[in-house]
Amino acid sequence: MRRKVIAGNWKMNMLPNEAIDFINNLAPLVKDSKNEVIICVPFTDLFYTLLTVQETNIHVGAQNMHWEEKGAYTGEVSADMLKSINVEYVIIGHSERRQYFNETDETVNLKVKSALKHGLKPIVCVGETLEQKEAGKTLEVVTSQTSKALQGLTLEDISNTIVAYEPIWAIGTGKTASSDDANNSIKAIRNQIQKDFGTDDITILYGGSVKEDNARELFTMSDIDGGLVGGASLNAEKFSKIVNFD
Repeated sequence: MRRKVIAGNWKMNMLPNEAIDFINNLAPLVKDSKNEVIICVPFTDLFYTLLTVQETNIHVGAQNMHWEEKGAYTGEVSADMLKSINVEYVIIGHSERRQYFNETDETVNLKVKSALKHGLKPIVCVGETLEQKEAGKTLEVVTSQTSKALQGLTLEDISNTIVAYEPIWAIGTGKTASSDDANNSIKAIRNQIQKDFGTDDITILYGGSVKEDNARELFTMSDIDGGLVGGASLNAEKFSKIVNFD
């Protein structure tokens, strides 16, 4: 049975002391939630966040990693390094990584495989640009990205993977895909995974200007299993309302 997951992506925000205060404020607000709560934080916050979430129901993820295990990759962090401090999740292939840091479907696939090899659970992002949406290519783009990102995985790998559909035109813009459009895109992603792997039992999230006032409508759609939340995840009270949407 698919679970509901609400993941926050802090992007390049929060110093360690701010992260600690945030977790301390959030924890009592979400302690009774039956939904899985994940906070994906900058590298410098990971250690402090992991210490602070102990004895809470909050899980911790990183926002990126390299696919190689070690080597001359200045400034990069490996899956093994993340796992060594008990990080559980990692965002891979976010549109901002693709746009600003030249990530491709191929490097996303390498990262997904490395994450799973080392016991991390990847949150794999896919999504179309405004131009692709207006050209009627949304489903073509997101299903292709999904297939390429998950290529070569096993059924066990799929069970430990989350996909996040984030239309690029909706990230940080205040614009949100309609609940029907978001659900249709996610249904297409799910159907593609069924075609590729013989199962559609995978958690698929929606991301793109998710807020407390639209969370319930989005997350109660047939194929949407929760959200990857950006700006609203920086405020403990707002994020808790999204977590507790039901």
